[in-house]
Amino acid sequence: MEKLFQKISLASASVVLVILIGIFISLFNSSKGAISEFGLGFITNPVWNKDIVIKKEVEDNKKIKKEELSTEKEVVTENDKDEAVEDEEAVSDDDTLEGSDEEEIADEDDEAITDEDDEVTESNTQSNSITKTIYGGLVPIVGTLLSTIIALLFALPIAMGIAIFLSEIAPKNISNIVGIAIELLAAIPSIIFGMWGLFYFAPIIQSLVGGYQVSLLTAGIVLGIMILPFMAAITRDSMNTTPDVLKESAYALGATKFEVIKDVIFPYSKVGIIGSIILALGRALGETMAVAFLIGSIFQLPSKVTDPTISIPVALANNFGEASGLGESSLFYLALILFVMSFVVISVAKFYFLRKKG
Repeated sequence: MEKLFQKISLASASVVLVILIGIFISLFNSSKGAISEFGLGFITNPVWNKDIVIKKEVEDNKKIKKEELSTEKEVVTENDKDEAVEDEEAVSDDDTLEGSDEEEIADEDDEAITDEDDEVTESNTQSNSITKTIYGGLVPIVGTLLSTIIALLFALPIAMGIAIFLSEIAPKNISNIVGIAIELLAAIPSIIFGMWGLFYFAPIIQSLVGGYQVSLLTAGIVLGIMILPFMAAITRDSMNTTPDVLKESAYALGATKFEVIKDVIFPYSKVGIIGSIILALGRALGETMAVAFLIGSIFQLPSKVTDPTISIPVALANNFGEASGLGESSLFYLALILFVMSFVVISVAKFYFLRKKG
C-alpha cells in the first residue's frame, strides 16, 4: 500500500511537469516560422504587421537588366556596322539608295531597342512590388511590463496597509467584515472590472491627469485594483502566523506597535509577503479582458503613461482570430515570450525562497 501511494503521488506530480513541457513544446513548434524569420530581433522590433519593399533585390535586378541591355545594344551596333559594310560593297554606285536603306535599318534597330527598354522597365516595376511583412514584439512586451509595474506600485502599499490593519489594528468584528469584502473583491470577474474602468473610472483619471481615457495608466491602476485582494489576503494570513510569544516579548521590552510590526511581524512573515507579490505579479502579467478594455490596443510605444498602447495578452486576444501564416506564428511567438516571462518570475521567487530557507 505504501509503494502504491508513492507511485500515485509521483504520477500526480509528474502530470504537472508533463503539462508544462507540453505547453512549451506546443508554443515553440507553432512559433518556429517567426523564430526562423525574425530571430531574437523580434523582441526589439517595434513594428507590427508592416509591409516593406525589398530594395536590395530590386537594385540588383536593375543592374543585371542594365548589363544585359548594354550587351544587346553592342551586339545590335556591330550587326549594323556589318550590314552597312556589305551594303556599301554590294551597292557602291547607288549612294542615295544606300543612305535610305541605312536610315530604315537604324529606325528598325531603334524601335527594337525601345521595345527592349519598355520590357526592362516593366520587369523592374514588377520587382519593385515584392514586399515583406515585418512583425515585432517590442510594443506588447513593453506594454505588458509597464502595466504590471504600475499595478504593483499602486497595489503594494495599499495591500500592505490593509493586511496590517486586519491583522494587528482592527477589532475582530471589523476585521472579519473587511476580510470578507476583500475576498468578494477577488471573486469579481475581470470583464466587470474592465467595463467599470472604461465607463466610470477612466473619465476620472482623464480629468485628474489629462491624456486619453484608455491609456497605460488607466489599465495599470485598474489592474492594480484587481491584484490588490490577492496580495492583501495572502499578506494578512502570513502576518497572522507570527507567534504571539514573539509579539508579547517585544511589547514587554517596551516596543511600540509600529516597532513590533516593523521589527517582528514583517521579518517573520517576509517569505509569505514576497510570495503574495509574486502571485499577484503572475496574475498581472497574464490579465486580458480588463486590460483589453482600458489599454487602447494600439501597436505604438507610449511616450508617457497617459498614452494608449497594447500588451501581449490583449494582442493575442484581438488578433488571433484573423491571423494566418507568419502573423499567426508571430502571435505564438508572443505567447511563448509571455510564458517564459512568467516562468522566470516564478523561478526567481522559488530560488529566493529556497536560499532563504537554507
